[in-house]
Parts: sequence; C-alpha cells; structure tokens
Amino acid sequence: MDDTPPRALARSPIGVVPIIWNNADLRDLRPLMPALEVIGEMERLGFAGTQLGIDFPAGVKLADELAAHHLRLAEVYAAFACHADGPAPGALDIARHRLAELHAAGGEVLVVALDRCDDRDDWVGRAGRAPGLTDAGWRSLGDLLDTLAGEAIASGHQLAFHNHGGTYVETPDELERLASITDPRLVGLCLDVGHAILGGGDPVAMLHQHGERVIHVHLKDVAAEPLRALREGTMTGFAAALRARIFAPLGGGVLELPSVVAALASLHYGGWLMVEQDSSWEPPSEAAAIGRRVLDAVLRWMPAPAPRVG
Repeated sequence: MDDTPPRALARSPIGVVPIIWNNADLRDLRPLMPALEVIGEMERLGFAGTQLGIDFPAGVKLADELAAHHLRLAEVYAAFACHADGPAPGALDIARHRLAELHAAGGEVLVVALDRCDDRDDWVGRAGRAPGLTDAGWRSLGDLLDTLAGEAIASGHQLAFHNHGGTYVETPDELERLASITDPRLVGLCLDVGHAILGGGDPVAMLHQHGERVIHVHLKDVAAEPLRALREGTMTGFAAALRARIFAPLGGGVLELPSVVAALASLHYGGWLMVEQDSSWEPPSEAAAIGRRVLDAVLRWMPAPAPRVG
C-alpha cells in the first residue's frame, strides 16, 4: 500500500516550451537540434506535453509523433502585432491560422499574446512608465479576443491570454484592464510568472486577483542581475535581456516557486504547468531537466490542499 500523500496540483500535467532548444526570438541562440530530437528529449526528461515548436510536424503527423513519445500538444502560441490604437490589420487571421494548427493536431489550449513593439521594448523591466493602449485600442483588442475565443470554444479548445514583456499587456494593471474588457466566459488567462515579474508584478498576488480565470500557467524564473539592470535602465530591450539570460532555470532566480504552487493549489488549479526558459547558459536539455526536477520537488514536498467544499 502506497502511503505517499498526493502531490500538490495532482491534476495538473507538466509540459515544456521548446524555446529552450530552438529559440524563437534570436536565431543565433537557436541550437541546431532537429525537431524530432527535441520531442525525444521531452519524453526522456519526463514531460507530459509541449507547445508547438519550430519545424515540428503538423496535423495528424504531429499528433502521431507526440503520441509515440507519450506526449500531448498542450498549446499552440499565437502572437500578433498590436499598435497603440489596437491590433494590426490581419491580426485575427494570424490567430485563426494558429487555432487551425492547434485543432488539426488535436491540441488543447490556444495561448495568445501580443508581439513586442518598439514603443514598449525599451521599457521592459520598468513598464509602469511606458506608453499604453488608447481606449479605442483596448476596445479593439478586447473585441478581437472575444471573437477568437468564441471560435476556439466552438472548435473544442480554450483560449488563454499571455502577459508578455515589451508589449502593451505587460504590467499587472494592463492585465487587469484586459481581463475587464473581455468576456470571462470566453477568454481565460495564461499567467507567465516570469513576465509578470518583468512587468513589476507579484505572481502570487496576480494569481489570487484573477482566480479561476487563470487556466494555463507558464513557469519561468528570473535572474536577479539582469532584472536589476533592466529596472535601473543600464540595460534596455528584451533581446538584450535574453542575451543576458534574464530567464533562469526554476529555482535559480527571484521567483518564489513554492508560493506560486501554493497559490495555484489554493485555487484548485488543474491546468497545465508549462516549464519555460527562453535562453540558458546551460545546455538546453540540462536547463529543462533542472526546471523539471525543481518543480517536481516543490510539488512533492507541498501538501495537497483540502478538498473543495460545495
């Protein structure tokens, strides 16, 4: 008889974002690892799912390849340009294409974010003073997300909006504004705890603020020294931060991972836990393994919450 108590977040599968192997932002930081080898590494390291990665197969071929490695397509990431007055022309078409890719491969969550833009990129790490969307821009963005989320739900998927540094939805106030202008029955949230810290937020407070609207989570840690440089203005821009390895393996930065896990447990969260690190000093598989094992340890040591009543 196994007397081991259930781990915290026992209903939450653990996935990984393949950007650690194949950087989507900076081509010179992209190791030459073929997509099928990346998928094999994910299985070897014990992950249950993945985001759609660079050069992955598509549709049924991807579904079959992942199934052969005991993996699921946890998410497809869709980012589109957005200016101060709202999403750029063609933004909805870009997101619809990504939704179609998700559906064709039997994936689960459409994670939507804004592309980084020049007006915001120099303010990464101190975005509270950055220029923001106009009222018309907020309305346009909210309408697009409600429309897209309705289409996602109709095809059997969830939509989760992802906060991101260097974009118009970066700070806690901006994420709150986005939540207030979108339909909570349609648009969920993907809280990226690393980007939350870059945006000046407290991930634990943001989890409690948005509660069950958080349906998907990206777990990434933030290195202290690059964060300090961004906040002081001695380093500017998201690309420079990536080159300084702003994102560290879980347990190696300022993120209070046990507090994040406890907050999720208190919400009876059951969505994906996606381990993510955009760039690393370590070999990619080593960095991914560290993140996986550190998260395992926190989940194992933290008691599961009392069952929900009612």
